[in-house]
Amino acid sequence: MLSTAYLIAGLSTGHKIGLAAVGAAFIAFALISSFVLPMRNPNFPGKRMGLYVTVCALFFIAMVAAVIILGKEQKEAKAEPPAATTTQTTTSSGGGTTQGDPAAGKTVFASAGCNGCHTLKAAGATGTVGPNLDQLKPPYARIVTQVTNGGGVMPKFGGQLSAEQIQDVAAYVFASTHQ
Repeated sequence: MLSTAYLIAGLSTGHKIGLAAVGAAFIAFALISSFVLPMRNPNFPGKRMGLYVTVCALFFIAMVAAVIILGKEQKEAKAEPPAATTTQTTTSSGGGTTQGDPAAGKTVFASAGCNGCHTLKAAGATGTVGPNLDQLKPPYARIVTQVTNGGGVMPKFGGQLSAEQIQDVAAYVFASTHQ
């Protein structure tokens, strides 16, 4: 059931409307042919059995075709190859080695929604759900582990962000909090 919700959420609005319209027509036909028509004509479908079976088959084909055609995700445009990024390895004054590009990490911090939960002055973030990173000043390795695996109310980003992106955002947070 939950996976169906994710599938529907991933469809474009036009596809959702199309599936809903075909589904509503199918349901309306089923209810009318089950309840309304037999009350009006006790012999329903009677002599028009062939026509009724044909209409049923057409509704079935329309519903299956709508699911096949409208249930597909749209193909995304191919992304351009990423610009060459430099992975920096630095030894900080706080003791510890970091890997990653803090400049790229700033973009990841914003795009991953970190600013919605955390406070980080360098990012202009004032979230209060997660810890205040300026006060916490977490070590680089802890940032990488937390972003990768999550913990507490923080979701894990290991499946959503690449290892390079995780290193970049960790380098950004570390560099921003250990100045």
